[in-house]
Amino acid sequence: LFFSPPSQYKFRDLTIEELKNVSKTYPNFTFSMNTYTFKDGSQKDLLNFSGTVPVKYGNSYNIPIRLWILDSHPFAPPICFLKPTANMGISVGKHVDARGRIYLPYLQNWSHPKSTLIGLIKEMIAKFEEELPLYSLSSSDAARQSELLSYIAKITEGETDMKSRSKIGGKNEGCFNKITVVGAGDLGIACVLAVAAKDVADKVVLLDLSEGAAKGGTMDLEIFAVPNVEISKDFSASADSKVVVLTVNSLGNAQTYLDVIQSNVDLFRGIIPAVSHYSQNAVLLVASHPVEVMTFVSWKLSSFPKSRVIGVGANLDSERFQYILTNLLKAEVLAKDAWIIGEQGEEKVSSWASCNVVANQTEAMAACNSREKVANRAMEVLKGKGQRSWSVGLSVADLTDSILKDKRKVHSVSTLAKGCCNINSEVFLSLPCILGTSGVIEMVRLEEDPLVQEKLQSSAGSIHDLQQQLRL
Repeated sequence: LFFSPPSQYKFRDLTIEELKNVSKTYPNFTFSMNTYTFKDGSQKDLLNFSGTVPVKYGNSYNIPIRLWILDSHPFAPPICFLKPTANMGISVGKHVDARGRIYLPYLQNWSHPKSTLIGLIKEMIAKFEEELPLYSLSSSDAARQSELLSYIAKITEGETDMKSRSKIGGKNEGCFNKITVVGAGDLGIACVLAVAAKDVADKVVLLDLSEGAAKGGTMDLEIFAVPNVEISKDFSASADSKVVVLTVNSLGNAQTYLDVIQSNVDLFRGIIPAVSHYSQNAVLLVASHPVEVMTFVSWKLSSFPKSRVIGVGANLDSERFQYILTNLLKAEVLAKDAWIIGEQGEEKVSSWASCNVVANQTEAMAACNSREKVANRAMEVLKGKGQRSWSVGLSVADLTDSILKDKRKVHSVSTLAKGCCNINSEVFLSLPCILGTSGVIEMVRLEEDPLVQEKLQSSAGSIHDLQQQLRL
């Protein structure tokens, strides 16, 4: 090949194969390595190629474009720009902004291996044939355009002072407590509002990956201007987030439960590498369903350490369980060590971090029986509580608060359970963990209860069997 991606590209063979196809189909394209400056001012040397694509709009036109290939390609979409000459003006429209940045449904729905560079360029041509992105300038306009193009070139080639301008009030934006919520459905919006209400973060980015214009809740967020909230369709807006919350769920036409989960996995293949690329030190907090499986998928696709990939798990149920014990059943002493663990849903089980020391075996037996009765009553009350979007959103805000503020507070979250309770497979289950800025700091030791261990092993077995059927 005329040009080979450097070693920083994680999937070099796949990238090379795609570049060969592009070069074969569009031989006028030229390839190079240049510095790209992201929105947050960070810079990276990236492979890029430029050339013209044929567009018929009455007459035939050759539209100049430039595509930047991220080092997580093909799992993250390229960044696309028009590359007009000095006598061309940019027609700002549905798919092109004033800088010449190109936005297409194909980019928003990018998912390897379905999405390819050739497929992207074909859609680009089709959209440009509906709405021509460039027009011819007069000589006076061309002079002004030349100045604009010079500035745009500096932006995309890393020669601006964006780093200095990214400082707000003397504090670099990268030092902010920034959270990104991926998915603008009811749960995503609930998470944004809960995080904003608790004043957890300095900035919240809501990544809306749906097609078309903003609708419903995202439009309302824009109308009523919730402070410190940015709505974007661009993954680069998530750069340098401390926590990335994943709320997306596939709305496809899957027939079976396995098909539904596989649709979510396919969705995550286009999301996780991209957000991991832009926020390489973030904690991934998964709220998508089923949370245990999707947390495992996020861990595998991100290559993050296990401590920095967690699921919301049984945090909401545990907080409710402790509240019921304390306020409804007046068992405050029991509540502080009580947890809901295991699998989210019907298979969850109550457990205890420690037990009170008693004088003899008879008293110990009586104490355990009494505790079991109270726990059963609390579980019955808990069963009547659904998990609505707003309640899960409050739970997410609670978890992000503990992480960002390094509270070292214990939460029951989905974490890698391998090595716990004789579980030997790579599965995620809810277990009480101490959380801080680096995610899971330590797992809290539970009482040894054979029935609880049996339930956890059963859940681990069924989850592992399900994971084995998925295509990652």
